Amino acid sequence: CGTGNMTEFLAAKGYDMIGLDSSCDMLDAAMEKKSISGHDILYLNQDMREFELYGTVAAVVSICDSLNYITKYEELVTVFKLVNNYLDPKGIFIFDMNMEAKFKTINDAVIAENREEASFIWENTYYEAEHINEYELTIFARCDDEKYEKLTEIHYERAYSLEEIKAALQEAGMTFVASYNAFTRQPPDKNSERIYIVAQENGKQTA
Repeated sequence: CGTGNMTEFLAAKGYDMIGLDSSCDMLDAAMEKKSISGHDILYLNQDMREFELYGTVAAVVSICDSLNYITKYEELVTVFKLVNNYLDPKGIFIFDMNMEAKFKTINDAVIAENREEASFIWENTYYEAEHINEYELTIFARCDDEKYEKLTEIHYERAYSLEEIKAALQEAGMTFVASYNAFTRQPPDKNSERIYIVAQENGKQTA
């Protein structure tokens, strides 16, 4: 769920929401938004590779390339199996993923941005043989005393092909439904930098 933007958006549309994240900082930001909106959202501090719910749900949504952070194919299958397990019969799974075309585009690129509360430098390196992109993020955050604190994070994302994603879904027992070039209803191609995928629960019997 990250900082809760999508969770809040869907809650405002009338959906009963559960937000899941492994980062306490992300959940703190999400809880602050919840306290302002008053939406009845359950937030859980869990790793998606071993998450547990209290029952099944109609849909699972994962965006902002969260699944690219699963850098081992076997662990991606594990996540998909858990999703399938916690979906209602024929429940829907919607997620996005960055594709190799994006990582090749930003390889060796340095992105810098100066914002009111913080500035950041974002350096990218794509290791094509391993299909791994390394993000080195340096943040200068303004403190209460108007001084700036320097923070450094390193992130790793893996590029999966659509064929690998379909295979992982099938191995997890899910049914692949469709894939789209991001923010369109057009099918992805070799130049797609981000895609959305729709899959469906398979195996449970309706009551």
